[in-house]
Amino acid sequence: MSRANLINILVMTSLITACSQFGPFVDRRREAGAQKEGIFYVGKSTPEEPAICYNKLYTSYEEVKALADAECKKYNTGTHATPVKETVLSCRLLVPNHYYFKCEK
Repeated sequence: MSRANLINILVMTSLITACSQFGPFVDRRREAGAQKEGIFYVGKSTPEEPAICYNKLYTSYEEVKALADAECKKYNTGTHATPVKETVLSCRLLVPNHYYFKCEK
């Protein structure tokens, strides 16, 4: 296999996998090996105030709100999420927007 063919295959594979990276997600990751509660999770999301990363071109507000509502119910911090603010270019490259919510009962 020539070097040009290998490069073309790698580029096509990366482009195909990049298209699947547009889904919304909660901006919280578990810090491996952390013992204290304060540093157990990293990211902008907390159980009381979920922060959702999303791409405005591919994700509707209803999907983002449903994900935030599910986070509130998951941690028993409220029954629904109320939007607080939205920021642009504060998350990942392909998922650049943040929507911040507050859980309420």
